[in-house]
Amino acid sequence: MLRPESSATSPPVPAAPSPSIEARSLVPHCNLGLQETPQSGPSAQPASASSRPDTSGAAGDRSCSSSLPQHLPSARLAQGSHCKNKRPYAENTFASNFTLGTSSSSTRDSNYPQILKTPLSAGNPQRSGYKSWTPQMGYSATSSSAVSAHSPSVIVAVVEGRGLARGEIGMASIDLKSPQIILSQFADNTTYAKVITKLKLLSPLEIIMSNTACVVGNSTKLFTLITDNFKNVNFTTIQRKYFNETKGLEYIERLCTAEFSTVLMEVQSKYYCLAAVAALLKYVEFIQNSLYAPKSLKICFQGSEQTAMIDSSSAQNLELLINNQDSRNNHTLFGVLNYTKTPGGSRRLRSNILEPLIDIETINMRLDCVQELLQDEELFFGLQSVIASFLDTEQLLSVLVQIPKQDTVNAAESKITNLIYLKHTLELVDPLKITLKNCNTPLLRAYYGSLEDKRFGIILDKIKTVINDDARYMKGCLNMRTQKCYAVRSNINEFLDIARRTYTEIVDDIAGMISQLAEKYSLPLRTSFSSARGFFIQMTTDCTALPNDKLPSEFIKISKVKNSYSFTSADLIKMNERCQESLREIYHMTYMIVCKLLSEIYEHIHCLYKLSDTVSMLDMLLSFAHACTLSDYVRPEFTDTLAIKQGWHPILEKISVEKPVANNTYITEGSNFVIITGPNMSGKSTYLKQIALCQIMAQIGSYVPAEYSSFRIAEQIFTRISTDDDIETNSSTFMKEMKEIAYILHNANDKSLILIDELGRGTNTEEGIGICYAVCEYLLSLKAFTLFATHFLELCHIDVLYPNVENMYFEVQHVKNTSRSKEAILYTYKLSKGLTEEKNYGLKAAEVSSLPQSIVLDAKEITTQITRQILQNQRSTPEMERQRAVYHLATRLVQTARNSRLDPNSLRTYLSNLKRKYEADFPRAEQVSGKTEEK
Repeated sequence: MLRPESSATSPPVPAAPSPSIEARSLVPHCNLGLQETPQSGPSAQPASASSRPDTSGAAGDRSCSSSLPQHLPSARLAQGSHCKNKRPYAENTFASNFTLGTSSSSTRDSNYPQILKTPLSAGNPQRSGYKSWTPQMGYSATSSSAVSAHSPSVIVAVVEGRGLARGEIGMASIDLKSPQIILSQFADNTTYAKVITKLKLLSPLEIIMSNTACVVGNSTKLFTLITDNFKNVNFTTIQRKYFNETKGLEYIERLCTAEFSTVLMEVQSKYYCLAAVAALLKYVEFIQNSLYAPKSLKICFQGSEQTAMIDSSSAQNLELLINNQDSRNNHTLFGVLNYTKTPGGSRRLRSNILEPLIDIETINMRLDCVQELLQDEELFFGLQSVIASFLDTEQLLSVLVQIPKQDTVNAAESKITNLIYLKHTLELVDPLKITLKNCNTPLLRAYYGSLEDKRFGIILDKIKTVINDDARYMKGCLNMRTQKCYAVRSNINEFLDIARRTYTEIVDDIAGMISQLAEKYSLPLRTSFSSARGFFIQMTTDCTALPNDKLPSEFIKISKVKNSYSFTSADLIKMNERCQESLREIYHMTYMIVCKLLSEIYEHIHCLYKLSDTVSMLDMLLSFAHACTLSDYVRPEFTDTLAIKQGWHPILEKISVEKPVANNTYITEGSNFVIITGPNMSGKSTYLKQIALCQIMAQIGSYVPAEYSSFRIAEQIFTRISTDDDIETNSSTFMKEMKEIAYILHNANDKSLILIDELGRGTNTEEGIGICYAVCEYLLSLKAFTLFATHFLELCHIDVLYPNVENMYFEVQHVKNTSRSKEAILYTYKLSKGLTEEKNYGLKAAEVSSLPQSIVLDAKEITTQITRQILQNQRSTPEMERQRAVYHLATRLVQTARNSRLDPNSLRTYLSNLKRKYEADFPRAEQVSGKTEEK
């Protein structure tokens, strides 16, 4: 018999320094007198060239990591300090089969806060300071609108090798809303930049690490960095023996669906990610209080080289997901592109923006799809209509594959609801297939082929043998309650039919009783329903219509909003209780039927992973096409050149009333370093962000805001734009600049796109120029595409020494202000080649402000004297000019050989022009030589 949810069945949770999953921890009742099994076996040895690498317990504790019997809660799993904010080593004890261990008091540093542990009493669940929680295995019909699709629900396990294997990282993550596990293993340097970046992209709810990484006074550098960078994330450390690669492999073999079983070949020798997934799944099963059904999970391995890396600072600077001025508005790149209709599509778009693709073939396949959607209006609107009908397929899968350990009313109701959702989803497969039938692009054809899977029909037929054809997803909690009650066909279970007739009679009695009350008191009463109150009475009337301006005494629990009254009666409360009892009986019997049906479905359910993937991808591609219809975007090409003709800022276009000023961009291997100058507010920072946003849009398969665009694939995108102090880390503006530029210098490579805005302005001019010059020279040694905006005009002369440097500037115009008889600056926001002719534009900005005139004049005089002392004429030598001419000719020829699509006559003309330009450069060099000799 099902047990209704109550505090008696919800386990107690101790007050802890930090909450666990969804800010609450689940702890099943158990016998606290059981002791931990003593650890035995050889100690872990450092990895060497001839031995298997140590996985922080995965390899070292193989002898003491035998599986725990499911029926006997006797072993201790989590070593668990829930570490958060200022108390990273605070300890918390779970009363469960996975009791969290504690550190010896003798090893505890007196500098750390002492957290007193309160022993749990299994017999006193209502003890003060405890909370009760049973995991929600399903979701209501309205949950998708009530809960953000991007609320944190990801748990990540991280483990690092030891000894010679230090720096080798294993990571496993699972989204509680989607039954997909993502494994990764990669080598990182001592900055652990890849680890931090990957974790920030995942936005985890909780991070799991080995207890050996959190030893008081001797924690690992990785643990320290993670706790410093994720102050608002829950941390749990568990005994290292659970990071066991053998158990991880067993988990994958048992839980991975047949379609994705090839992951075994990819990970069988990757001990660190196997160790991480072993600890992750053991922990998730514990906190969810449920097991995953065999062969039900999608498990993927993702290397670190499949996507471009955008660090969290760059994502913030570029406003990819969150607007820096107002986090609530959607003036972000995500807001510009997000016209998705499903939560899965929205999540996919978000993850793609943070991790753009680097495979040109895959990107072009997406672009082909967007192009076809734009050209075929019928396909676009038909597909959009079908996709909009889908629910959150990933979340639906997540709850379907979990088997509750306890049969409760909530678990039963959830399973019934999700089966109805599954039926609703499967009924959309045929309309989706019909819409895609005549598509031409390979990717859309592939998705059409995936929908040909016969298992969709098999599952739907099995469901229809048990579930009524009319049972479907409906909005409104009462509508969904009715659907759940009558979901199962009649004559399958005689007792269920009787229970449903009883329920119908009670509901009819409630309606009849309220009608009688309306006649009795001559009031316009109507029956209403809410999930919290059940059936209640509502009435809309003026107070003057009531006798003595009061409701009859028979009505209780009265609430009033304007002229609307809500209330109930003692008889109605009793009938609601009878109704709930009848519902519990119905849900119990329906649940037994549904469980039997699901057990038959599980072997075919794998096709739903492909469906989920298809729906989310189509939703994202439709979103790209939708964004194109609202603006004049163009399809990008991919070459070895970054060339944008008349490109503009996509977010600025959404904000501005008028279309933003468009500018050209041209960067090649021969001219890969662009120095940009111009006055304050002339558009330098906006231009830098525009380039990065267009690059990201192109690499996720979207059209870009320009008349023409060509991109070189960027494996990393770095920005140094922000100038704010960081109070949390006690960093000044200059220190923050140095940290960010150091991160770029350590991690940039030849395939990076680097955007640096006004480096060195946090310190004095001489030091700022020195640092900028040194940084420029270092970056010039790479083939990275770099845009460097600066106010230090001295840097512009670096092109004398380096032929791959180009100088660009933003033009301004000077206009007379007739009312004040002063000259004002008119910003054109147009980018031109060369150096800015504006001198001391900071003084001009100060002059139009309210600064006293005497101070402005004084500043001008001092500036003139300093400039005369510091600046020296820098002239090119004839040899430098000759080398520059040869260099530019060579790079143009190489670029033509790689990318030219010109016909023979056009190519001949282009090469002739190149020759003339090259010959014209030598007389200019000779003129420089002659002037030098005259002097």
